[in-house]
Amino acid sequence: MGSSGAEILVKSLEEEGVSTVFGLPGGTVIPLYDALYDSKIEHVLVRHEQAAAHAADGYSRAGGGVGVCIATSGPGASNLITGIATACMDSSPMVAVTGQVSTSAIGTDAFQEAFILGISMPVVKHSMQVRTVDDIPRMLHDAFFIASTGRPGPVVVDLPVDIQKAPGEYKSPAGFGSRFPGYSADPQEDTSRLDEAGSVIKNAERPVLIAGNGVNISRAFDALREFSEKLEIPVTTSLLGKGSISDYHPNRVGMMGMHGLAAANRAVTNADVIIAVGSRFSDRSTGKLAEFAQTARVIHIDIDSAEIRKNVDADVWLIGDASKLLKELAEASAGHDSSKRRAWMERIKRFESDEPLARVPTPHEVHPWQILESMDDVLKGEAVVVTEVGQHQMWTAQYHRAVHPGRFLTSGGLGTMGFGIPASMGAHYARPELPVICIAGDGSAMMNIQELDTCARYEMPVKVFVFDNNCLGMVRQWQQLFFSERYSNTIYSRRPDFVQIARGMGVEAFFVTEPEDVRRAIERAVETPGPVLAHFRIPTSDNVFPMVPAGESLEKMIM
Repeated sequence: MGSSGAEILVKSLEEEGVSTVFGLPGGTVIPLYDALYDSKIEHVLVRHEQAAAHAADGYSRAGGGVGVCIATSGPGASNLITGIATACMDSSPMVAVTGQVSTSAIGTDAFQEAFILGISMPVVKHSMQVRTVDDIPRMLHDAFFIASTGRPGPVVVDLPVDIQKAPGEYKSPAGFGSRFPGYSADPQEDTSRLDEAGSVIKNAERPVLIAGNGVNISRAFDALREFSEKLEIPVTTSLLGKGSISDYHPNRVGMMGMHGLAAANRAVTNADVIIAVGSRFSDRSTGKLAEFAQTARVIHIDIDSAEIRKNVDADVWLIGDASKLLKELAEASAGHDSSKRRAWMERIKRFESDEPLARVPTPHEVHPWQILESMDDVLKGEAVVVTEVGQHQMWTAQYHRAVHPGRFLTSGGLGTMGFGIPASMGAHYARPELPVICIAGDGSAMMNIQELDTCARYEMPVKVFVFDNNCLGMVRQWQQLFFSERYSNTIYSRRPDFVQIARGMGVEAFFVTEPEDVRRAIERAVETPGPVLAHFRIPTSDNVFPMVPAGESLEKMIM
């Protein structure tokens, strides 16, 4: 007996090792959902398709493999776009399966028809539309192959409803390989400048490592740490590189960039050699490009040759897998002057002691650093920490100490408010043995707060800590500093009751206003089974410092 296209698709997902998908049904995916009814794949029903995409993204980032989301045609598919773009900017592997109107109706402006291949084209690694039942196993295999190899990214598979209903036979894609000319699972490696890079590093007196998101993606944690230790080189990170080395490691300097730690920015500014690993040198990391690391020679290591000299004019570059290249480069760089490296590290430690992060308590006010340091004290690194986007995100990057690699998840390139709560759901399914902490602002929490209901329905141990300053804090901070305190549409005229909202969705919640109650509130959240929302009221006037004004160099920090 034959199978339907929808059943073949589900079988293909199972063959790819998919155990969890996130989605929301609609008219053109009813056959697919009917096939899922008999599958062992767990489907997580979200309240909004954007959340399905962010959950699939969070699943990938937390180490679950390729995340999968499903949406119906038209608005269902278009609602995925922000999540797809977020995954694309941060190189997160994802397969988005979208329903489509019947092949005979494509191009007729049929009900809930949208040209999702065209809409998504700028924000995907690849996209494809299935036109025959026989193509389904091969195309799904190709989608996972492309999403997960080389520099990862999202792939859209558009599936017309008549193809889902059509009869066919499942054929295993084993051994298919890739049918895309010029594309390979193995990156194009270029180590021709390995000896030159090694010589530059060996002779450096003030070298600095910049660990970017590529270290996390390639799981090159051990190679990075061993390279740093063997060659006595301090490590800074980009926002997305945070967690690539323990924040308790003696060589760790911390995040650099617009809201980076002062010591990290000073180290980069005063370095004579920079070794950037898996970093695309974004504007938030470099500040004014013309004045970025002017005294340094730059060695750039990346899996994607398109990143070389795109933003920063690297002197030497190596292309390939970060783990492999770091090990080879460590051997090629042997023979450095240890006394000069130790003197450099001591100078950086003085940067740290001279310009520490602010920690000024005030009576009857809860400050972000108190929440984050209490969280670290309670959890001791045994959690996945996910952020929304805004001031709270930057405070978390500054004050939270990541212990284990791959447990700090945030939207970097796109800076997507609404990412945190659904991404936390995906992180839970990837790492069910760990609590998941979502750090949210009151503005970004409201973007996808409906997913608290999803957390409650599935009893996910997601703990949402809302930093409520009654404003869109990051924009308000810019208005204060650069727009003469003209607070246009950033300070709310009323505060939502997050506790009542959460409880109305079946989530345990409580309110915290006094600093002496912070630690116990975090303990209570962690001890309570299932999802919890802790509502922390923080001062509207609290700002994120250091801050490098837009268009300025890293050394021109506002402290």
